[in-house]
Formats: sequence, C-alpha cells, structure tokens
Amino acid sequence: MEKKDQLNLWYAFAAFGALLLFQWWWSATFIERVPYSEFLRLMKDGKVQEVVVYDNRIEGQFKKDSGEKRDLFVTQRVNEDIAADLSRNNVKFRGGTDSTVIPTILSWVLPVLVFFAIWQWFFRKYAEKQGFGGLMNVGKSRAKVVVQTDTGVTFADVAGVDEAKAELKEVVDFLKNQEQYGRLGARIPKGILLVGPPGTGKTLLAKAVAGEAGVPFFFISGSEFVEMFVGVGAARVRDLFEQARKTKPCIIFIDELDSLGRTRAGAVTGGGYDEKEQTLNQLLAELDGFDPREGIVLLAATNRPEVLDPALTRAGRFDKQVVVDRPEKSGRIAILRVHMRKVKLSPDVDVAEVASLTPGFTGADLANLVNEAALTATRRGGQNVAMEDFTVAVERLVAGIEKRSRLLNPKDRERVACHEMGHALVASALPGTDPVHKISIIPRGIGALGYTLQRPTEDRFLISSSDLENRMAVLMGGRAAEDIVFGEISTGAADDLDRTTEIARQMVTRFGMVPGLGQVVYEQSRNVFLGDTPVTTGAKSYSEDTAREIDIAIRRLVDRAYALAKEVLTARRPDLDTGTRLLLQKETLTPEQFPPLAARSPEPLAGAAADGEPHAAVAITAAAVAGGE
Repeated sequence: MEKKDQLNLWYAFAAFGALLLFQWWWSATFIERVPYSEFLRLMKDGKVQEVVVYDNRIEGQFKKDSGEKRDLFVTQRVNEDIAADLSRNNVKFRGGTDSTVIPTILSWVLPVLVFFAIWQWFFRKYAEKQGFGGLMNVGKSRAKVVVQTDTGVTFADVAGVDEAKAELKEVVDFLKNQEQYGRLGARIPKGILLVGPPGTGKTLLAKAVAGEAGVPFFFISGSEFVEMFVGVGAARVRDLFEQARKTKPCIIFIDELDSLGRTRAGAVTGGGYDEKEQTLNQLLAELDGFDPREGIVLLAATNRPEVLDPALTRAGRFDKQVVVDRPEKSGRIAILRVHMRKVKLSPDVDVAEVASLTPGFTGADLANLVNEAALTATRRGGQNVAMEDFTVAVERLVAGIEKRSRLLNPKDRERVACHEMGHALVASALPGTDPVHKISIIPRGIGALGYTLQRPTEDRFLISSSDLENRMAVLMGGRAAEDIVFGEISTGAADDLDRTTEIARQMVTRFGMVPGLGQVVYEQSRNVFLGDTPVTTGAKSYSEDTAREIDIAIRRLVDRAYALAKEVLTARRPDLDTGTRLLLQKETLTPEQFPPLAARSPEPLAGAAADGEPHAAVAITAAAVAGGE
C-alpha cells in the first residue's frame, strides 16, 4: 500500500476516535447519571418535568425550580416488580449494564480491521494482478519514473547501432535546447518507433536518450495497459500522459508496443467494444492531444511492426521509424569491447576473431557470450578470460551443453565421426563456403551427436546460386561420407536433409534460380517475427503442372548437391579415412591438428554451378552447426 493511502486510513481511525471521545465528554459534562431509586424518589417529589423511555434506560429533564445542578439526567431501567419490592424496603438501587466503552469501540473497530486484514493478506496480490493495485488505484498508470541518475546509461554504453544513435541524438538536442531547435520552423516528431529484432538494444537506446538529456524517463510495457476490466487500460493511458505533463520535459517509453497497438478487428463479435481497442483509441487521442513543443517525447519499441494499426504509425503520431538491426562485424566488435570492459581478459583475446565467430548475434547475445566466457574461465580456475573460453562459450550457446554422459557404442561413434569429417572435408574443398573452425563428436544439446563449426570470414548480404549449391553440398557431405564408407545411410542426416531441401525450395520458388521455371516468384514469404526466417504463406497460385515442375527442380538440386559431395569425398577418400581415425582418437579436431581441413580448391569442381546474378539478400541463416546428428 502506498504511503498516501496509509495516511488516509489513519485519518479515518483518528476521526472515529475523536467522535467517541466527544460523545463521552458531552455525556459526562452536561448529563447527570442518577440511580433508578433516586429517579423514583424525584418523580414522587414532582421534580421531573418529562422523560423519554427506552428499552434499557430513561432519559429526562428536571423542572427549572427543582434545585438540581443539571437540567438533564439519565438512569438505567430496573424491572418494575423488583423496583417495587426494593422501594418498599427502602433499598437504594440502580440499573446496570454489561456494556463498557472498550467493548463498544471494539464492536465498531474490529470488523473494519478484520476486513482490512483479509484484503491486505489474501486479495491484494490478486487484485494487483487484475488491475486494481490497491483499493484506490484502479486506472492508475504503472509507469516507472526513472530520473537521469537511475538510468545509468548514456550513448557511450550503446555500440553497434551508430545510425540509430545519430537519429536519436536529435531528440536529445531538442530536449536540451527547445527554444533554438524550432527557430527555422522545424518540430520534433511526436512519436519515434524503434523497430528491430529482439535483443538488438531498443530499450537500451531509449534509456540512453533519457540519460543523455537528463530528463525524467517513464518506462512501461504495452501489456501493462490491458487488463480484464473494461476501461482500465484507457484510464491508465490518460493517467500516464497526465503524469508526463506534470513533469515535462520528459520521455515516455512504451516497450512491446505491438501488444497494445495491434491492428483493430474489422468487426466486433459478442457485442460491445474490445478492451484493447478502447486502450488503443485512447492512445491515439492522447497522441493527437499533446504538442511536442511542450517537451514530451514518446518513444516505443516493437519487433512486429507489420501488426501495428495503420492509424498508429501514420504521420503525425509515430511519424519516424528507426531501424535497430543486427550488428555487422564492425558493430559486433564495438559491442564486445563495451561488455569486455567488465571482465579480466587475457592478452591473447582477439576481439575481431571473437566477432567473426558470432555472425547473426544481437547485442544481447554478445553480452551473454562475454558472461558465458567469464563463467567458463571461472569453472576451469583461470586467472583471466582467454580466447579458448570464448570459443567454448560460442559452442555452448550455438550447439548446446556437452553431453559426455551420453555414451555411444563403437559402431555409432565411428559413423558419427565419418559423418562429421564428411561435412568438414567438403566445406574445405568447395569455394564460397565458410572455413572450418572445429569438428567434434562430443554429443551436445538435445539431439546433436556431433557438430562441425564453421567460421565466416566476413559478413555477406548477397549469395550467388553457386554458393548456395556449395552450401547444400556441405550439408549433404555427412550422408555422402556414410554412403561411401559404410555402403548405406542412416537417420543421422535428417536435419541436413531438412535444411538442404529448404534452400533448394527457396532457390526454385523465391529466387528464380532455375532457368526452366522462369524469373517468377511462386511462393510469397512473410515474417512471423522481425528477424526470423521467412516462411511461405501456404497459398499456391500456380497449376498442378507447375507444382510438378517445382518438385522436380527441387529434387534435381538436392541430387546434384549430393552428387557433388560424393565426388569431392571420393577424390579425398584417404583424407576421409585418416581424419575419421584421428577424430575418433581425439574427439575434437581443428585445422591446425589436421591440415587437410584447411585446404581450399582454387577452381570450382565439375558439377558446381556458375555464379548467378546478384539478388536480394538471402534470409537463410548461415548456421554455425552443420550436420547435427
């Protein structure tokens, strides 16, 4: 309970006690209490003017010439039969009552205290979860006000998103110099939407803006506006903007805006308005109602911009979108340096090499990587964090935790070693593939009995058709090695087949890389979440004959990749046998321990497709783990 509510409750108790005290003082000062026998005598003497008879007491008034000191009196009634007997025997008597002041007070106070205790200990937490937050807090905003010293974040703590920082520096300049900023008629955008995959630093950027500007920072999640009670969300939106107007200049930051600003339904079923729509409508009204020149800046973040209501993202509301994307290699280097300041590093740690091991990692992933490396160094009892710890941390994050307790029989272990060596040798032979960094037959994660770790030499945004086919051949290298050595295949290549088929399908249906099918997109893709792998919508807009041609083209690409992998491994059969035996012995191999893993073919082998024309950035993640069993 807030301090304000506690003070109000104590005021109520004090007022009730004062009322009881006044009542006692009034009765003691102006009303005379007399025994019942005395009342009977006064009544016989004719000194009583009038009385009011109650069930257990009699209140009356003396005559003016009675000679009594007080005008009013009160006495407790006694049964008439007993009173007559006592009066005949000249016994002085009076009525009594079992009630006292304390029981009377307790009869009023105890029920209140009982109900208050029940609320405090049993129903308060449930009520807070359902949107009450207290007896008087329904509709109050849950925004947390964080001042500059509380954020502790500046632009120096944010790295890898230089373009987004440059956009948000205008907001800081406006909050610091509001008068000079509008001298040419420019105005700050009402709302700025930070768009990017999860973990890229959108919330960190918002806190850095507040830290740089030195203004109050209102932080709230979009889901906290919506409750089961109709109207609570809209009331919270109003309360949030009222608080902001009282503390301007300030920054309002709404995280996960998609939970609040999702596109409104075309028709409402079941009658009435949806609570989320009422909350969104109130937010739209507040955005139209405040002037950015007052010094209120609204920031929001989402990783699902495609589901936001168009009325929310139009010009005049959230009229600027800042993309916070996954960092490139240079950005990853800058982010790693920020997080590495907090750990003790060994002189052999190369930040650029660590960054090259982490393509596709977000800022949150890199922070987790540095922490995992520090934990790895602690486990081994090291004095500082070495390069080996970062390599182990990457393997733990990408491939999973080692499962040394998962014992394989010698036959399966030999098959896994042959499978992984097949991946590595094909990758080391074909051009355009990522170099092999390490191969291992130590089980990891849920179902990986072995893995091949490849390290990209640079960030790539365009991939040619020949590179895609070579990547498919690397994935099929494990199955091809099993076929060559054992004369049969196993279920270990199930994940390889899945990923190979997906690459082939996208080459045929999305990238137009099969001449016989023309330059046509047959399957539209959509992003379920920003930053995720595109998935097809499932709707087919082509005939059955075309579908048959697509299936044949996909199968032809997969078969060609498999044939290329077998051709490479047949030519390198001695390396395959030697590498398998060495891998069985050591369990983990690097190119330094087995030089054939570092060999590169200067020219494309027979069967490799020629480079195609550049096309849009391929949304196929270059997985670090190839050939998981």
